[in-house]
Amino acid sequence: MRQARHDFDVLIAGGGMVGASLAAMLAGTPLRVAVVEAVPRASDAQSSYDERTTAFNAATHRILHTLGLWPALAEDAARIGSIHISEQGQFGVTRIQADALGLPALGYVVPNRSLGRVLYARIEAADNITVLCPEAVEQFQQDADADGVQVRLRGGDTLRTRLLVGADGARSAVRDAAGLNAEVIDYAQRAIVSVVRPASDPEAWAYERFTPDGPVALLPHTPDPATGDPRMVLVWTRPADAAAALLALDDADFLDRLQACFGRRLGALDQLGKRLSYPLYRVMADAVVGPRLALIGNAANNLHPVAGQGFNLGLRDAAALAERLVEAPDPGAAVLLNAYAAARHADRQATAGLTHGLLQVFGNAVPGLRLGRNLGLTVADVVPGLKRRMARQTTGFAGDVPKLARGIALQ
Repeated sequence: MRQARHDFDVLIAGGGMVGASLAAMLAGTPLRVAVVEAVPRASDAQSSYDERTTAFNAATHRILHTLGLWPALAEDAARIGSIHISEQGQFGVTRIQADALGLPALGYVVPNRSLGRVLYARIEAADNITVLCPEAVEQFQQDADADGVQVRLRGGDTLRTRLLVGADGARSAVRDAAGLNAEVIDYAQRAIVSVVRPASDPEAWAYERFTPDGPVALLPHTPDPATGDPRMVLVWTRPADAAAALLALDDADFLDRLQACFGRRLGALDQLGKRLSYPLYRVMADAVVGPRLALIGNAANNLHPVAGQGFNLGLRDAAALAERLVEAPDPGAAVLLNAYAAARHADRQATAGLTHGLLQVFGNAVPGLRLGRNLGLTVADVVPGLKRRMARQTTGFAGDVPKLARGIALQ
């Protein structure tokens, strides 16, 4: 394919959840878009669309609704109406409720496979988008006249694009090849993810419980399709060695350990689903743009799952970039990319600071600090202004909010 001087206006390296979301935002625009993805969506090796679920905050829900994608996801989504935050064995608690904030929900929990199905239905129906899969970006360099990028693919083809977008994950090859440095913090932890059945209906409550060894979260899930029984998504963070030991237990012993950690607020927990685990580390790129290059999603900012912010932050990256791309004559122009970087700076820093800060504060066993943080939870629970400020950040409506998250279509 050769159109004018360049094959594409935008080439997205990475067709995972954030890269595919950017493509879906650009579907039907005059921009010629390519999505380059190494692993087919239906493959067992495709980690972006495996058996896990993702917590979408209110801003993410608004973005997907504005794009017209939410109706196709709604049936598979479980509403988060309230969040309960506490520390094991301590008195402090903070409760955040959607009704008090004037929101229909604080967010929703959606299976990754469902999101992949909906995104690719939009992408594959768009005449302006080409999906190259299985394929990967192997090398790239700026054109001699600096008006585009030559991209060599693993299969041997060379393409030209006016903008290359790195959406290829926390270990981004695009970011590294561009020479963009990133701060990496290995938490030496693993997240264990599964599904459990509580004895009582959680009634749209999500729970985040901090323990000395890491947080445990139970999130709403859709009812069991066979029985109609309530289900909850488990995300249990533990040091790597402890996580390996938990994974080696049989289901009954694992559930006993979980019950002792979480407590009996939801009664007995049983019917454990398949257990998955993945390592936890933070990656924050020092810069999210370069010459005719932009980073989004985990390539720009990979976060600990403690506050469920990772995908939501990455989707706001995509939304902020997309609104600038559809308005500019040159999608790779330095002025556009600088505006994107400026728009994302405060949100990236605040959200990354929130997640890392929670780990530092609740991971410290100093008695005085333990008392202070529980007093803080209590104060946040009873002072509306504090709770509202916290909720604005976690729901995605703080700072420079992208148009799509404000309900404004891009075209």
